[in-house]
Amino acid sequence: MSKKITYTALAVSAALLSLQTQAAGFQVNEHSASGLGRAFAGEAAIADNASVIARNPAAMTRFDRIEISGSLSFIEPSVDIETVGSSPAQQYNDVAPIAFVPAGYFVMPINDQLAWGVGMFSNYGFATDYPTNANFGALAGMTDLLTLNVNPSIAWQINDQFSVGAGVSLVYADAELNRHFGSLAPLYGTTPDKTLLNLQGDTWEFGWNIGALWELNENNRFGLSYRAKVDLDFDGKFTDYSGTGVSGSNPMAPKTVDGKLSVPLPAIAEFGGFHQLNNQWAIHYGVQWTQWSDFTELKATSEDCINNTCLLKEEEFDDNYRYSIGATYTLSQEWELRAGFAFDEQAGKATLSIPDTDRYWYSAGFTYTYSPDLTVDVGITYLYGKSSHFKEEYVDMREYDFYAKNFAWLGAAQLNYRF
Repeated sequence: MSKKITYTALAVSAALLSLQTQAAGFQVNEHSASGLGRAFAGEAAIADNASVIARNPAAMTRFDRIEISGSLSFIEPSVDIETVGSSPAQQYNDVAPIAFVPAGYFVMPINDQLAWGVGMFSNYGFATDYPTNANFGALAGMTDLLTLNVNPSIAWQINDQFSVGAGVSLVYADAELNRHFGSLAPLYGTTPDKTLLNLQGDTWEFGWNIGALWELNENNRFGLSYRAKVDLDFDGKFTDYSGTGVSGSNPMAPKTVDGKLSVPLPAIAEFGGFHQLNNQWAIHYGVQWTQWSDFTELKATSEDCINNTCLLKEEEFDDNYRYSIGATYTLSQEWELRAGFAFDEQAGKATLSIPDTDRYWYSAGFTYTYSPDLTVDVGITYLYGKSSHFKEEYVDMREYDFYAKNFAWLGAAQLNYRF
């Protein structure tokens, strides 16, 4: 498949680190408005609309009619960063821009035992945007990673209680990164806002996922799913301004060589449960595991680099868990209310590009049934991120202290139509 990526850098190591931590530190859960309204608690088991494709393909066997779902999520983050103990003091407000996350799904029963469907959604993505004249411009500029997953799936109901499902993923990834000279500007006779590095690239890759559904009865069921890791492999150019990567290169006469870079999107496993307690109340819960420990190193390679290695950076990421619980209340034939809470563990060491931290989700939402064929979902979440202190090494080889505060408002709307 066609792949392209371009590097131009004075501090390539800082830039590649920023791209990788960006991809590792933020997971997109915003697959539906119905799920957002319950903090995505029980998503692997509920299957109340076609968006279940994103979480567990086996649950498609619960559909007896063709259904389409389309959602749009809105994310308004507030991320503020300030330096601690350094001079001059620096403060960067609202470094994470507003984002929109669309998604669409289609499910079609084939017969009493088989169903198929396709979903278009995102599992990973992130963006930060610092002022162009920021002191730490070589680390903190504009970083943007977008992914799109096109996920056709099939499901088979083995018997009245057990169903299995599987899917393949065609993953598109687009990355852009800009860095500026910042406090390095006087050393090179330029201005702080002068572009130091620009990176742009895209690629297409394949992945797969599987799932299972256990229905004890109509009111109690459990779901389990697994989505495999996808490696984003980029081929492109490596320009060395430091002389540490390409022999004979220096700031006045940099050399450009062909290089390769791989960025993994980690595997995800999810368990969910759903229990209809009576005609009005239901509870649901979930546990999600993400294999962030796959980020053991960030390595750019080339036959023209010293020891075939242009860049090697050891990473500090651990597998993390997300725990969620929620409840649904049926108010009438037209209105269904829901709420949920989730705790999302910090995955990796915080950096300027991705000030990762523990996150707490407080969610509410509703479904309005316009007709037996058409329903509307709305969800809203307040996401609180724990304030954190972290250290990061700059290109001058000094370690600096930073303090981060962050929270976000998330909203989503969704239409579901049954044929």
